[in-house]
Amino acid sequence: MSQKHETVAALPDFMRLDNQLCFALYAATHAITRAYRPMLDELDLTYPQFLVLLALWENDRQTVSALGTTLHLDSGTLSPVLKRLEKAGLIDKTRQKADERVVEVMLSEKGRALRGHGEIACSTVRGQTGMKHEDVDALCAELHGLSARLSQGREHGRSRMSRRKSA
Repeated sequence: MSQKHETVAALPDFMRLDNQLCFALYAATHAITRAYRPMLDELDLTYPQFLVLLALWENDRQTVSALGTTLHLDSGTLSPVLKRLEKAGLIDKTRQKADERVVEVMLSEKGRALRGHGEIACSTVRGQTGMKHEDVDALCAELHGLSARLSQGREHGRSRMSRRKSA
């Protein structure tokens, strides 16, 4: 039995799924994480754990708060990832002596030793994109700029929706 689809008014071009920036980013994000998966599986790491390690390889010994800011993660999301990395022996956590409420995260020897595998994974996925290095760098810069602009404009967007609902 064939299914009948209701006829609906044509969508404006900007509302078509293929024209949605969010959908293109969503699909690309899934493709990137799938590309990393086989290499991370060999290391028994999840993609969020790998991101934490990347941040620490770049700048070791960070507070949990600074790490959350770097990764754009709240503490409720970051804490379980850090617990699993600590349990795996890849990071160490200590409380600052000056203020015991502040927890610092640093790579363990085992975590530092994985850096070479991380370099291979990053290089492999970069190559799988089929893009030139400078094009990847330019795209990353553009996406970071987009994130910053959207973060700054978030309140403006909410207020527009609120006004529309009340009209």
